[in-house]
Amino acid sequence: MSANASRNSQLGLLYLSQLLIGADGSIDEKEFQALSKIKNKESVSDSLFKEFELAVTGKDERDIYKAGMELINSCTDEEKLNSFVHLYKLSEIDGRVHVKEIRLLLYTIKNAKIEFNEVVARAKALTDY
Repeated sequence: MSANASRNSQLGLLYLSQLLIGADGSIDEKEFQALSKIKNKESVSDSLFKEFELAVTGKDERDIYKAGMELINSCTDEEKLNSFVHLYKLSEIDGRVHVKEIRLLLYTIKNAKIEFNEVVARAKALTDY
């Protein structure tokens, strides 16, 4: 995997995570911890995370979604699947899955041309999340 592909995958995941975390209208500590875990699992550098934070500041949800999907759609199917597994697990992290989170997940997975059942199967197989 090229450095640019990895960068796009990481940024795309961060952009979509930002949307998912705020989708239910509340952001709790578990969601912030999960974002930190994603950052560590995906080896997102501090400089790239800072770039992401600056890029989303002041942007509306539509712009964040568009940028995130452009990044994700430039990735391989395996990178996309990996990103959506993280997002799926993130949606469950606060103990409840809000309807807006489900809509966002289904919509983004469909637009990335990834099978939802494949995401669920891989997410269920993860026990260390």
